[in-house]
Amino acid sequence: MATGFSTSHLASTALDELVLSLKKERLDWHHSGALPAPVQRPGQLPSRDAIRSVVDGVMRALFPLHMGPDDLLAGEEDFYVTRMLNRALSLLKVQVLRELRYHQRDERDALSEAALVARTDDILARFCEQLPQINRTLATDVAAAYRGDPAATGVDEVLLCYPGMQAIIHHRLAHALHGLGLPLIARTISEMSHSATGIDIHPGATIGQYFFIDHGTGVVIGESCIIGDNVRLYQAVTLGAKRFAVDENGQLEKGGARHPIVEDDVVVYAGATILGRITIGKGAVIGGNVWLTTDIEPGRSVTQASLNRHKGSSQS
Repeated sequence: MATGFSTSHLASTALDELVLSLKKERLDWHHSGALPAPVQRPGQLPSRDAIRSVVDGVMRALFPLHMGPDDLLAGEEDFYVTRMLNRALSLLKVQVLRELRYHQRDERDALSEAALVARTDDILARFCEQLPQINRTLATDVAAAYRGDPAATGVDEVLLCYPGMQAIIHHRLAHALHGLGLPLIARTISEMSHSATGIDIHPGATIGQYFFIDHGTGVVIGESCIIGDNVRLYQAVTLGAKRFAVDENGQLEKGGARHPIVEDDVVVYAGATILGRITIGKGAVIGGNVWLTTDIEPGRSVTQASLNRHKGSSQS
């Protein structure tokens, strides 16, 4: 016997009243001033489904032997990569054009459609130019994970199974697109990864080579973070903002350097919280569950016990 809700459970007049009520609430919200700009219809915004297909295609092109089809034969990789890139870039072009239109929706001197298409083509060309370097950098991330985790049996396991690796692949693609002026597409990519892995990396964050997130769940890396080479983070690490500046109207000010700088060769253990525009010096080791809001000099090891001793001596 079929179960579940259908419109037959509501009288047509009741359903009509519900639709009208929802419409009123929607229009009231749109005209209340709570929204900073007119709301765009779904067909005018970048599509999450299309962006997911773009990322899938690019990942398959970067790692065809790991993420391609089971029956991919030796010698056919180039043909497969070509096919994946053609599909992914065709989808991406539509999404880039949508985002560019979205950003100029309120501009008086909006670009013509021809100019928008030309700008889209330029963005795609620059993105493609970055893909070989992204691939090289991701190879260093795979190496860092394999070398840094005694449980890793090989690079194949790292690529296929490690959530930190999936998060950094998504981030490096999102970061490139963010730098090309596509924050909506970039943020969509990062949030797809966040949902899948529990690792939240803002696409604006700058991350060096040989980056490794071990375990990963609950890691947060803020927009203006700068992370050097050969840095390792464990689960539940937060690289966040200490406070948020507001303007004269009490509204949060957007942007600004408000997240930490983590220099080369730093290790941050599980549960550490590092807040504000502070610098963690080269080679420092930050222990588990430490709360930091001040600079740490290079090479220093910081634990809860050492911080408590320092706090006690400063109060005596």
